[in-house]
Amino acid sequence: MSVYLKNKVLRDNLLGVYVALFNGDVEVGQPSYKRQQATFVEPSEGQTSNNADILFPIAGEAWGEITHIGIYDSSAAGNLLFKSPAEFVKNIDISSQYKIPRNYLIVRLR
Repeated sequence: MSVYLKNKVLRDNLLGVYVALFNGDVEVGQPSYKRQQATFVEPSEGQTSNNADILFPIAGEAWGEITHIGIYDSSAAGNLLFKSPAEFVKNIDISSQYKIPRNYLIVRLR
């Protein structure tokens, strides 16, 4: 795949997407959890990253260990576009908040 095509695939498929958190293979399903919309910088060399912090709601109940991060094309249901292990496993308990800092969520096509 050429760099041009990689950039085009990223540009075309990362518009209006939502970031999801997973406990292993299962998306967090607690009542206070909600996928968060994300926007990405212009792809370069077949990769891009989020252009702003992604803040999830403050947990009203324990969400457990966040082990994976996914990107969907919808705020509910929809299609899973990308999924990868989180760099660090973080336990989200009551009153905790999960944050993905700007430029931290990198999507790369190889």
